[in-house]
Amino acid sequence: MQRRNLENGHAGFTEFVTLPFIHTNAPVYLAGIARPGPTMAENRAVTAMARLLLHPLIPNIQTSWVKLGPEGAAEMLRSGANDLGGTLMEETISRMAGSSYGSYESIRGLRAIAAAAGRPAPSARHHLRRGRRRTGRGRRTVRRPSSGIAAGLEN
Repeated sequence: MQRRNLENGHAGFTEFVTLPFIHTNAPVYLAGIARPGPTMAENRAVTAMARLLLHPLIPNIQTSWVKLGPEGAAEMLRSGANDLGGTLMEETISRMAGSSYGSYESIRGLRAIAAAAGRPAPSARHHLRRGRRRTGRGRRTVRRPSSGIAAGLEN
């Protein structure tokens, strides 16, 4: 209860980012300590459960096209995610671990991923406007950050 009161009185957490383990070149996997990364079904389960369990305290569930690729990210948008991770300037962790999806995607490309999931992507201005909320005292407005694009799921 104390944590909930803290969240209500401050900006709090605004998103939960699902980042699946990329095992291909990961030292813990190569040493035989870790199993391969999650299956697509396991990724869908985590995304769906995050949506159900964190609502309404954490309104945004983000998926990563860098880790899952465009098709995998679209699948997560259909499974409960409502935010698509954006372009990374110097992403090396996923690439070093074996991801082959890159680190740059244009806004047009991100919108195409959302469209493939049947999720029209509103403009960044729309997302920021929806992301504003009053703090507990009602004296100021806090802008919720977004690192990607909203993908048409109303919370």
